[in-house]
Amino acid sequence: MDAVKATIQSSLSQLREKIDDSVTLQKLEDKTNVPKEYFVLGGGFLLSIAFLSGIGTQPLCLVIGFLFPAFKSVRAMETHNSSEVTQWLVYWVVYAFFSVIEIFVDTLVYWIPFYFRFKLGFLMWAMLPQTRGAKYLYDNFLKDFLVKSSSKIDTAVQKAKDLKEKAVENKKDE
Repeated sequence: MDAVKATIQSSLSQLREKIDDSVTLQKLEDKTNVPKEYFVLGGGFLLSIAFLSGIGTQPLCLVIGFLFPAFKSVRAMETHNSSEVTQWLVYWVVYAFFSVIEIFVDTLVYWIPFYFRFKLGFLMWAMLPQTRGAKYLYDNFLKDFLVKSSSKIDTAVQKAKDLKEKAVENKKDE
C-alpha cells in the first residue's frame, strides 16, 4: 500500500511541476486551498466522462477546435512569435478546409457512430504542437491542391463578388 501511495505522490509531484507556470491555476489554488493538480485531474476526469458518454462532444469540439486555437492565435500574434503564428495559420487553413468538407457530408456524418469523438481527436492532433498534425496535412495534401487550384479559386471568388454586387444593385433598384 505504501508503494502505491508513493507512486501516486510522485505522479502528482510531476504533474504539479508541469502546471506550476499556470497563473490561473495558482489563483484557483490560493482561493480554494485545493492543490491545483487536483483541479487538473478533476477537469480531465470530467472531460473524459463527457467524452466517453457522448454528452457535450459537439460543443466540446467547438470549444477545443475553435476557441482555444483562437486564443492561442491571438497570443502568438501579440508576442510576435513567427513560428507560432505560422503554426496557427496552418491550423486555420486545415480547419477551414475540414469545415467546408463537413458541410457537404453533414447528413452522412450524422450516421457515423462516435463522429464527434473522432473529430475531437482529429482537431487535437491537428492543433497540438507536439504532433503538428495540421502542418503534416498542409504540407502533404493541401498545399499542392491549393497551389494547383489557385486560379480556379480566384475565379470562383471573383464570380461570388460579382454576384454579390449584382444582388446589391438589384436590391437598390427595388
